[in-house]
Parts: sequence; C-alpha cells; structure tokens
Amino acid sequence: MFAAISLGGCGGSSDEHAGHAPSPETAAQSAPVVQGGAPGEAAATISPSAAATDPWSQSDADFVTMMIPHHAQALEMTRLAREHGVHPEVVSLAKRIESAQGPEIVAMSGWLNARGLRVPRASDPAHTMAGMLTPDQMSELGKARGAAFDRLFLTGMIQHHHGALEMAKPMASQGSDAVALEMATDIEATQSVEIDIMEKLLEEL
Repeated sequence: MFAAISLGGCGGSSDEHAGHAPSPETAAQSAPVVQGGAPGEAAATISPSAAATDPWSQSDADFVTMMIPHHAQALEMTRLAREHGVHPEVVSLAKRIESAQGPEIVAMSGWLNARGLRVPRASDPAHTMAGMLTPDQMSELGKARGAAFDRLFLTGMIQHHHGALEMAKPMASQGSDAVALEMATDIEATQSVEIDIMEKLLEEL
C-alpha cells in the first residue's frame, strides 16, 4: 500500500490552498509521511517537504485531486451498505472498501498538501467523473432496503470501481511522481479484485 499520512492541524490558509480531506475533513500540511522501506527494511517517517522531492506532473495532480471526491462517494455508499444491506458478504465487502479508501483519502490529501496544491472537499462537484453515480442513483440507493439494496449497491459499486480503473490506467504512461504512481497501481490492483468479488456476489443474489 502507498504511504500513509498521519493527521494534525489545518494546512495553508489561503483560498488557493484551503481544502479539506473528507473523513476526517482536514489533513495537515506539516503532518509526517510514513514512507515504506524496501523489503526487510523498516518504514521511515519524513516531512511532507522531503516527500515531495520527485518531479510531478499535472497528470499526477489531476489524478490525486479527482480521486478524493471519487473515493468520498464510495465511502457514502459503504455507509449506506452498513445501514441497509442484508447479505453478510455485501456488508463485509463494504467494510473492506471503507477500510481501504478512508486511509487512501488521507494519503492523497497529504500528497496534495505537501506540494502546495488544493485539497478538494468531499462535496466538490464530481458526478461527471468516470464511474460516479448520479444524484438520482444515489437517491435510489439511499431509499432501497434489504436484498434490493444489496443488488443496487453491488451494481453501483462495480460501476464506480470501473470508473476508478479508467482514471488510474493513464497514470502508467502519463504519471511522473513515484507515490502518485503507486497510488494508481494500488487502486488498480485492489479494485480489480473487488470487481470480481462483486460480480460473483451479484450472480448469487
């Protein structure tokens, strides 16, 4: 998994840099970055400024910025699954997605903060991004219950995950920053597996 960002106070105060990571809402610009070591080596804690030494491209910044509200919608979907899902494997999968994407939002927020870039809010307009559920789809999901909810959740999350894969794929050729590339690679690997799980679950319902 890519580097985790620990939490602290707010970052810069200017409008350009003022933004908040969802769940929790803020990630500190001065928060330390835990950078994984090579196999057999311990992880190291470094400052965000030291972590931002790799050259990064606009493609890196766009990917990380867009993925935050994209993940935020997935967390809203998993919250609904914990409240309204009935199939134990659906609820378990929702918790798995939540436990992965929550920390990823914090890590991506830290990446942006370390480079002096705005951290988007979870509420930023994002429904036009690949795979995002429309407001009508989210409303329908929120009203569904039981087995009907489970089917809508799986169908919607499969759509959502395919969108994330679509967003991550160009990073292999367009990305420059090692951490951003690792984020994209992790998302591709994790969400591809989860799509397979969800498609099999959907066939069983």
